[in-house]
Amino acid sequence: MLPAVVKLCCAISYPHLRSITGLQRTAVAVIGQELTHLQRWGQVQHLIGTHAGLKHNEPKPEVIKPVPSKEDQLLYVQQGQEAMRKALCLLEDTQGWKVEITESEGDVICSKVIPGARKVFRLEAVMDASVEELYDILFVRVEEMHQWNPSIQHIRVLKHVGPETLITHEVSAETAGNLIGQRDFLSVRHSCKKKSRVYLGGAAIQLESFPPQAGFVRAEDGPTCIIIQALEEDIGKSHFTWLLNMDVKGWLPKSIVNQALPRAQLDFTRHLRRHLRRRLTASTTLG
Repeated sequence: MLPAVVKLCCAISYPHLRSITGLQRTAVAVIGQELTHLQRWGQVQHLIGTHAGLKHNEPKPEVIKPVPSKEDQLLYVQQGQEAMRKALCLLEDTQGWKVEITESEGDVICSKVIPGARKVFRLEAVMDASVEELYDILFVRVEEMHQWNPSIQHIRVLKHVGPETLITHEVSAETAGNLIGQRDFLSVRHSCKKKSRVYLGGAAIQLESFPPQAGFVRAEDGPTCIIIQALEEDIGKSHFTWLLNMDVKGWLPKSIVNQALPRAQLDFTRHLRRHLRRRLTASTTLG
């Protein structure tokens, strides 16, 4: 879903590139082939779009329908709820988790292999923000995420399905040292509030009216989720649990993907903390 999310999560900085071990020449060659392929494909699609009178990578205006039919609304809500249920089942299964990274600030990332031989990653952290503030940033204002997270080029809400469910299109940023390359995501995002907790779940969906965009590999999120829970000793802080479950598609070796994704989670939390500090400073100044 996520934010990358979190989803959202594919742009890796140059220092991380240097820190990755076991990066073989053959893997670099594969990455080069993929990027070359995407570049050529994007050029071809750009010409097609130009002759058709459309901007590159821009969907037809009629593609985005702000008010889905009642049948579609029910389907999207059900897809979001099912994604959250599956993601929570993965988190609740305590078997097979192994520690990948432990940071000085207390952030811990664990991983486990799920059926299909793909790894999923669970990040545990504490954020200096309330549950409501994080919910506002990560769900209500999801379209503003690119303003504080340089890993994201844009997130657009294509459909509002009531107050708890969104259909979004996300494009990761093209940055130096990006191992995975630009991806786009079409996802359903669902939220649920229960007392002092907020659940944000999501998964990839398919829309005939919004096919993969020219020049990008369409990656798939999910089922994935974020759980935000107020700390008992300080409700101004929150325990943050993020299950990252992503199929980046393309031709990349698993070894590179499995090192890039947890690093992307750490990048995301770093950018989020910086954003929270800026908001606090701004509110203090105005106050």
